[in-house]
Amino acid sequence: MTRRNSTISAALVAVFIIVLGAILLASRENGADADEPASASSSRMVRDDSHRLGAPAADGKVTLVEFLDFECESCRAAYPFVEQLRKDYAGKVTFVMRYFPIPAHKNAMNAAVAVEAASQQRKLEPMYQKMYETQAQWGEKQESKAPLFRTFAEQLGLNMTAYDKAVADPKTKQRVERDRQDGLELGVEGTPTFFLNGKLLQPSSLEDFRASVDDAVKR
Repeated sequence: MTRRNSTISAALVAVFIIVLGAILLASRENGADADEPASASSSRMVRDDSHRLGAPAADGKVTLVEFLDFECESCRAAYPFVEQLRKDYAGKVTFVMRYFPIPAHKNAMNAAVAVEAASQQRKLEPMYQKMYETQAQWGEKQESKAPLFRTFAEQLGLNMTAYDKAVADPKTKQRVERDRQDGLELGVEGTPTFFLNGKLLQPSSLEDFRASVDDAVKR
């Protein structure tokens, strides 16, 4: 039992280091001051049609925005932490997901388009979760994984005629690209990048990250 607990603890420490490193790296690449609001207008931070994960905060006072890339290993490492925050702050924090597919990731755009197509059938979250849960299967591949993503849509019970139409529609990709352009305007260069109430988060630890959210909720 002791050996098993040690193995679990080591795994948790490894995940902690990966997630924290990802957040700090993205923050350093942005070069922004955490105490200053983003220079771009708030409309670029959260648009009216930006995707909210779960129900928005009851009072609408606290918003956590994540710019993400589904093929990004650091985003995958941060995913369980974000999901836990969603549970802990349900109804208190609005969680906003913004696409930021990195061109060097060959299937990042395909994945984002698949998620966006699923969102048109109110299946955003199931497809969002599916992408992270299966990333090891399709990430870092050079050939298109769009056919695989189509099988995910089938597994989720989507109307495949509507899904195929959405994937083929240039407007779907344009919707994803608009998020990426907003991120670039806000200084986003790496993923995952988080903004809390319009301010770039630069935590020194995951506890610090959580404390920042907690402080915003209590204000």
